[in-house]
Amino acid sequence: MSGLAILVTTIDTDEAARMLARAALEAKLAACVQIAPVVSHYVWKGELCEAREFQLQMKHLAADYAALAALVRRLHSYETPEILRIDVADADPAYAAWIAAAAQRG
Repeated sequence: MSGLAILVTTIDTDEAARMLARAALEAKLAACVQIAPVVSHYVWKGELCEAREFQLQMKHLAADYAALAALVRRLHSYETPEILRIDVADADPAYAAWIAAAAQRG
């Protein structure tokens, strides 16, 4: 196990996605955040829905997942935001070291 993970979430606007990315990076809970436009199809409260959203992939230390998820929950506008943790089985050592260095706090 690499000790790295990716938190995935979606949000409704580019501005909100950028705000979440900045907050995670400034708190040093993520080393890199990628934002991509997506079209989501889902069932919400018994209704079929389709929405344009922005997906964020936040690369972070697995040990920081709880704090990063709490930050996303606190700043997110959705009643039930998508918050998924994907553990990274292996990573290039130089990339893993960069994430660890970027997450150094205090």
